[in-house]
Amino acid sequence: MAKLTVKQATIEQIDDIAYLFNEYRVFYKQATDLNGAKQFILERFQQRDSVIFLVIDEEENKAIGFTQLYPSHSSVSMKRIWILNDLYVLESHRKQGVASLLLEEARSYGVLTNAARISLSTAINNETAQKLYEQKGYRKDNEYYHYSYELH
Repeated sequence: MAKLTVKQATIEQIDDIAYLFNEYRVFYKQATDLNGAKQFILERFQQRDSVIFLVIDEEENKAIGFTQLYPSHSSVSMKRIWILNDLYVLESHRKQGVASLLLEEARSYGVLTNAARISLSTAINNETAQKLYEQKGYRKDNEYYHYSYELH
């Protein structure tokens, strides 16, 4: 079994993140654009408007998955919320618990930052992801297929 490490990404891993981010976009039927992906991620670091976590396969010394959280706020609870906008695992490393590690890291970060919740959405036909989110405690909004994980 692979030794997997989850860590908050830094700009030093931009090439790894950009590659995964580009693959994520291709998964969602977007044209490949590695340069555009790199520029977008670079802007996120420069503007400090997202938090990215990577899973590294230590045996392969390779980034195999990522998730990206964007901050927002809830006026009603007067607390931060995190929008889990992106989560992707290389096809070669799926069904090995990588997505679960990323979701757990996002949850821990939400708790650490005293957030009210983490929200996400996924494609209606992405039933594999929906099952995982529900197993992890996210609740489906049946009208929009959005999920939230209540932290408090």
